[in-house]
Amino acid sequence: MLTSLPLFPLNAALVPGLVLPLHIFEPRYCRLVEELLANPDEAGREFGMVAVRDGHRVETGGISALYDIGTTAILRESTAYDDGRYDIVTTGHRRFRLDSIALPPGDPTASFIEAEVEFLDEPVGESSPDLVRQVSRLFSQYRALLGQQMFGENLLTPSAPEDQAALAYVVTAAMVLPVAERQVLLGASDSRTRLLEARRLLIRENGLILELSCLPALDVASAGFCPN
Repeated sequence: MLTSLPLFPLNAALVPGLVLPLHIFEPRYCRLVEELLANPDEAGREFGMVAVRDGHRVETGGISALYDIGTTAILRESTAYDDGRYDIVTTGHRRFRLDSIALPPGDPTASFIEAEVEFLDEPVGESSPDLVRQVSRLFSQYRALLGQQMFGENLLTPSAPEDQAALAYVVTAAMVLPVAERQVLLGASDSRTRLLEARRLLIRENGLILELSCLPALDVASAGFCPN
């Protein structure tokens, strides 16, 4: 079943559970925030976020400029400024598959984009306790290596969850990856498939840090995660 959602394209892949602060300054998205805040129910302050493909613009490329899997965000907190800008805090909520988008007629930047989406189930797949332990160990090593390389000490981060589905999304949210690779994790058919891909990426990244002292471009410590 298709559902209409206001859409916020961005150059990143939002993951369910990820806490994402945003600075909103474009007039069309300031209007979106105003409309969301008019809903007294926080659950109704839901909008879609989907990553833009590298080198593309939605205004000229339409739906082909966007990845097909996105995540809804719930607007949790907001700070308004006198000039109309907003600082907001959002939390990734549920995945969707993009079916179609409607750009405003005439000037495509005149208003925010509306999308028709299909919400996706969250199958766990085959239960794999050994895989959970392997990924937890590799993820702990990843965080320790980053902490030592960047700060000379381990990162003070919470222990990885033992639940298979939660662990898969925590690793997806926390690893520093190109958008295309995070999209592969986000779009995995179930949590076991997501963990298998995460294991491959963790082995690669840990090896690069150990052998080449090669660090990701961004700080993994800046990502927050909120189970919901």
